[in-house]
Amino acid sequence: MRTSPELRRKLISVAVVSAALLTAAPASVAVAQESAPRPAAVPAALTEAAPGAPAERLIVGYKSGAAEAKSNKAAAADAETKAEKTGEDVDFQRRLGTGAALVELGTNPTRTSVADVVAQYEADPQVAYVVPDRLNKPTAVTPNDTDYSKQWDLFESTAGMNVPAAWDTTTGSGVTVAVIDTGYVTHSDLAANIVGGYDFISDTAVSVDGNGRDGNPADPGDWYNANECGQGIPASGSSWHGTHVAGTIAAATGNGKGIAGIAHGAKISPVRVLGKCGGYDSDIIDAITWASGGTVSGVPANTNVAKVINMSLGGGGACSTATQSAITGAVNRGTSVVVAAGNENQNISNSSPANCSNVISVAATNRAGSRASYSNYGSLVDISAPGGETRTSTANGILSTLNSGTKTPSSENYAYYQGTSMATPHVAGLAALMKSANSALTPAQIESAIKANARALPGTCSGGCGAGLADAAKTVQAVKGGTSTGTTFSSTTAVAVPDNGAAIESPISVTGRSGNAPSALQVGVDITHTYRGDLVIDLVAPDGSTYRLKSAASDSADDVKTTYTVNASSESANGTWKLRVQDTAAQDTGTLNSWKLTF
Repeated sequence: MRTSPELRRKLISVAVVSAALLTAAPASVAVAQESAPRPAAVPAALTEAAPGAPAERLIVGYKSGAAEAKSNKAAAADAETKAEKTGEDVDFQRRLGTGAALVELGTNPTRTSVADVVAQYEADPQVAYVVPDRLNKPTAVTPNDTDYSKQWDLFESTAGMNVPAAWDTTTGSGVTVAVIDTGYVTHSDLAANIVGGYDFISDTAVSVDGNGRDGNPADPGDWYNANECGQGIPASGSSWHGTHVAGTIAAATGNGKGIAGIAHGAKISPVRVLGKCGGYDSDIIDAITWASGGTVSGVPANTNVAKVINMSLGGGGACSTATQSAITGAVNRGTSVVVAAGNENQNISNSSPANCSNVISVAATNRAGSRASYSNYGSLVDISAPGGETRTSTANGILSTLNSGTKTPSSENYAYYQGTSMATPHVAGLAALMKSANSALTPAQIESAIKANARALPGTCSGGCGAGLADAAKTVQAVKGGTSTGTTFSSTTAVAVPDNGAAIESPISVTGRSGNAPSALQVGVDITHTYRGDLVIDLVAPDGSTYRLKSAASDSADDVKTTYTVNASSESANGTWKLRVQDTAAQDTGTLNSWKLTF
């Protein structure tokens, strides 16, 4: 027989008292630590100073009840006492805004003398802390690359991507980006960041290099004559497109020449799929698979597996099942796939692979922050980034690494291009920065954080430009240290939870996601109930799989207002998720007020 709610609360009063004692424990421990013998104070104080340079000044925080905490005279007298005990120069200078005292140690103190003074202060029961007064230096120093000032797309406040401030946290080290494009033509401002890639062009008429697939992704040039690529299509010189894209992502930075790369600590793996007149889906599909660590028959295993793929390429029509399969496979292997929205000034739904699922599709903005006149648009666009627009000025394009050869390679140079092809590597570079800052991020979390931390377009957009203009610094800061800022889907429809009755369900429809749900899906629950121990709570995935959030227990407290973390990485993100709640015993009722999912 169950007891009444009032009696149950009385029965657990002892547990409540025990919990209160446990809550107080940390304070007791802190007192014990202060009164117990300590190791020498040298490491704690000196390791915070600049390496190899002992602190010349100390910041001393006194406990609130100490006379030195409020009286400059008392603090000065204490400094004199410490000087007498150590035989060192110790001088009170002034009171800081926080109430702490600034103490100077004289000229050129040694590490030993600083250690002696620190030890005296730390042994004083009236002192809460003592730390060095460290000398700070400017961060996010402007790169010395000679053409950096022309890279408005990285730093301009109006429509730049706020990249330099992200470099305080990461430059992309440890991450490889596969540039699936025309290959790579040697450039000294990029060479240090190039690792092995592959040439996937199997048709020699397209490859131009005289052979089929091989381990050399060098770009021989993709020029063609008039009508060679279709009736009415004029002649074109070589684009060196893949090298331009690669430079935006990872050109060497701080080397006193050329441009700066967004993720200049990352590596580029050139994967060649585009040659004369373009490239076939079949080669691109194998390139996606191989670049992300999958197996391709007849091709050696990839020793430079990419966590980010850049595809500044596309064609018309719907996303084919074959291409979608390759993209899904790459994402499931943990590789983010970033794709250009296309340059036809049309809805992205007509441009593949930008209209595929599980990709981050990128539209282009101009220097004013409006959608570039050529950029595709629509509801399938995920994010916008600088792509440039050169109609009024070449300098309003995107400057990057190139080659001066009109047909075959000649001397290296730099040039302004415009296009969603130029916008895409901005986002691929950002994805590399994010992955470097937090290696645990999944492709879905990377996409979610890029969108959640975008800022509104400073200009205009007709037709749909995604979540806004990507912001590198804000996004990297959001994911640094392990938790990305995600997108939340919620239900605020109240549902009554019947006493000892059938389970109730509340649905949330999730749309617009890529790939699977994260391994740390956040499930926020707000339930009022007079005896929460009666409740059983489950999360139901779109395919019907259930995840137990809470079991019934002897817990007479009221309500369930908390957030659960669920590893839902095996579940498709999109679809209808449900929260299932059941009261399993008599005498108490409640209401599911709201719940939410944060991806």
